[in-house]
Amino acid sequence: MRLPSSRRCCLPVLVAAGMFLLFLWTHSARGEGGEPRYFAIINARIVTVAGPPIEKGTVVIARGLIQAVGTSVAIPPEAWVIDGAGLTVYPGLIDAGTDLGLPKPEGTDEAARADRPRPGAPPAGEIASGPQDRPATTPWRVAADEIKTSDKRIAAWRNAGFTTTLSLPAGGIFPGQGSVLNLAGERAGDFVVKPDAALPVSLKGLGGFFSFPGSLMGTVAYVRQVYDDARWFAQAEPISEANPGKSERLPYDRTERVINGTLERKEIVLLSANNSVEILRALRLAAEWKVPAVLFGGQEGYDVAGAIATSKIAVLVNLKWPERAKDADPEAEQTLRELRFRDRASSTPAALAKAGAKFAFYSGGLAAPKDIFKSVRKAMEAGLAPEAALRAFTMDAAEILGVSERLGTIEPGKIANVVVADGDIFNEKAKVKDVFIDGRWFEIHEEAPPDKPAEKKPERVEEAATVDGEVSR
Repeated sequence: MRLPSSRRCCLPVLVAAGMFLLFLWTHSARGEGGEPRYFAIINARIVTVAGPPIEKGTVVIARGLIQAVGTSVAIPPEAWVIDGAGLTVYPGLIDAGTDLGLPKPEGTDEAARADRPRPGAPPAGEIASGPQDRPATTPWRVAADEIKTSDKRIAAWRNAGFTTTLSLPAGGIFPGQGSVLNLAGERAGDFVVKPDAALPVSLKGLGGFFSFPGSLMGTVAYVRQVYDDARWFAQAEPISEANPGKSERLPYDRTERVINGTLERKEIVLLSANNSVEILRALRLAAEWKVPAVLFGGQEGYDVAGAIATSKIAVLVNLKWPERAKDADPEAEQTLRELRFRDRASSTPAALAKAGAKFAFYSGGLAAPKDIFKSVRKAMEAGLAPEAALRAFTMDAAEILGVSERLGTIEPGKIANVVVADGDIFNEKAKVKDVFIDGRWFEIHEEAPPDKPAEKKPERVEEAATVDGEVSR
């Protein structure tokens, strides 16, 4: 059937209008860079962490946020649908203490990074004047200002299901402020979730007989003085400004101003404490200094879990469990304390959970995500429940870091940091299939195994089969 001539003349207009509407629909469903902004993961087992798992449920992601979760959820027509049959959906994992995405200070190595924050020389540059010239003190440094998106470990952590980190500067007593980062973005600023999330404080002496503070006593006294100075500044500054002709001008002290800002924001203070003596000392000092403290290290918490729980102070537990140095003299004597520490450190998470103390995990000096999961499995073997382990990487970590309103669980309104795996995420054989960070989709591909060398046999040589290309879901 032919259209009348008057209808034929309008056909190009109708086609153009249809194409324009299609263009608007497509671009509303995609971001500026052409990436989709709406997703629906259907038929999946959803571990929300905020409540019981949902069997054969749906998660809807819209413009970087979780829009809906449940078994009877409306799917937007523009959503890209991912069939999650046989898969499990988790909140994105949080590494609550690492140098991921940050430049490494000069002279550091893996061993030095294992117990952060650590003493050492601060970055090159002048230090603000103050008592004793404020040695090893640079609290104005903020990890969010030093992000290196070229860090290759970002992709490795992301591919393993880690969507968020607390990245911490290193070096000195007050090395700088840690930032909560999401592990995706076009620019460094896109990574930042909370720039001023934590203030690490090292309670270890800098060493050296002629340096200040060269001892533990000197370091504790110095930190106490810094907090006293900051509180004095908080009281003196408004009085000075209100009475310009009646009081002497206050000298500028960058440390006092910055530390006072952290106190006003109630920014958490990470007190380094790994053995039981350090932990008990840190608990006493936190009460004395009246700071919102979180213990950092905590590996000997199995001995003092009750005291930690009573204090209501949370712990970030270092997953780099103690072990004997690989180059150690096999004939050298080992103390009973060393042997006991290496044997029982991995039982600390279970002891903290039993005592009712809140804790989260951080990777410390571990070089790869596989080592993180290996350490978690060791903690499970020592009595930690899988549910508690998952909370330590998600909800509890988010609560400790002050970002629980946006991260840590799968709930409507939270940032769409979501991980899809083909089973229990802590199982050694489980594979991460998809990762969403701020609603951006990353489809994870397994690396193909390397080609096997020719295998010699008695009468002939047969080449082993090779696997070529990527294995994709």
